[in-house]
Amino acid sequence: MPKETYKVSGDKLLTKIKQIIKEGNARKIIIKNEEGKKLIEFPITIGAIGVLAAPLIAAVGAMAALLTNCEIEVEKKVSKK
Repeated sequence: MPKETYKVSGDKLLTKIKQIIKEGNARKIIIKNEEGKKLIEFPITIGAIGVLAAPLIAAVGAMAALLTNCEIEVEKKVSKK
């Protein structure tokens, strides 16, 4: 699986997660703290973009308030040709 990693400050976390979801080519998102410890991992599915995204966004927003810096690891979808 191709992966991308972003280092962001806590106040930019929610904005970046929303951007990743909107791009639509992510399969899974993992948020880690400064030490690299996994805090939350969630798959991005068709349903997650709709109604199910609200609680997820709320949880990420609450987490962002507690973090100074974090890392977002994104597993990308493999395009079928």
